[in-house]
Amino acid sequence: MPMTIHDQPLPYVAHLPERPANAVEMVVIHCTELPDLATAREYGEKALYDNGSGNSGHYYIDRDGAVYRYVPGTRVANHVRGHNPNSIGIELVNLGRYPHWWDSRHQQMTEPYTAAQISALRALLAQLRHDFPNLRQVAGHEDLDTAMMPASDDPAQEIHRKLDPGPLFPWAEVLDGSGLKRIGGSDFSRDNYDPTNHAGHRG
Repeated sequence: MPMTIHDQPLPYVAHLPERPANAVEMVVIHCTELPDLATAREYGEKALYDNGSGNSGHYYIDRDGAVYRYVPGTRVANHVRGHNPNSIGIELVNLGRYPHWWDSRHQQMTEPYTAAQISALRALLAQLRHDFPNLRQVAGHEDLDTAMMPASDDPAQEIHRKLDPGPLFPWAEVLDGSGLKRIGGSDFSRDNYDPTNHAGHRG
């Protein structure tokens, strides 16, 4: 039985490039780093580019496990540098480093993901595997965007631009039986992935 997905397309969806379903090869897991879904929606609706589009994931999973689709998978959303054309972005509502994203003293991510979110994510990944025949890979945002930047409180210190979904994300549970292979990141190689090694932790 198909899962319940609430369609709430962003105003600029028609301006995003179209692509065939077989172009999708990877899912990228994000967290919103914002207090709630309503705030994430506001950020997603902001027009940042010449074509009137902005930055957003395709799917958003709220803390209660409800799943929302802001961009269909057959459109290219702006959610991760360098990998948008062949990927689907899934955002989990989570505080992350909010509201001090770039402060070197506030780089810990302390809000756990809810059981409802992880259950919904597993169901969504299974549905996407069914809908997108070439979907074989998964990555965290932090695995693909490894850029460093000066900290807002001390420009002499560098911090990671992206840390999501972070050290509290249960990769082993999410990957178990998913048929997806995790890629990217510096803590493991593409060909020798150990699911017990939570690569969200950076030494």
